[in-house]
Amino acid sequence: MATRIDKEACRDAYNLVRDDSSDICWASFKYDGSTIVPGGHGSDYEEFKSQCTDDARLFGFVRITTGDAMSKRAKFTLITWIGENISGLQRAKISTDKTLVKDIVQNFAKEFMISDPRELEEDYLRNELKKAGGANYDAQAE
Repeated sequence: MATRIDKEACRDAYNLVRDDSSDICWASFKYDGSTIVPGGHGSDYEEFKSQCTDDARLFGFVRITTGDAMSKRAKFTLITWIGENISGLQRAKISTDKTLVKDIVQNFAKEFMISDPRELEEDYLRNELKKAGGANYDAQAE
């Protein structure tokens, strides 16, 4: 059965994270049968990480603040989480299903495919986003 996506509900969750006046910093998109639906959103990144279990496969759209004391910038990332207990067929299918999510989640600085919980650490993601951003003009601490 072909995977579908609830475009309106997922777009609403995506826009909550993009909204600068909102404190929402993440939204997840999970499978409900063969349909991708919003899996939640919140202002605490730890809540998102708690959804990333060994039995889960989901997508996350996350806002991470980068910069230094003089300049803060919001950067966005698309995370594909594939738990260790996900079957080979489901692992392969998530790659094609990601195109449905990308029809809605269009603006992000970097994309991650993660199955190791250590790679979900916010500092790791922030450093990877800084690398992807090109020149780094942060104040140097020496």
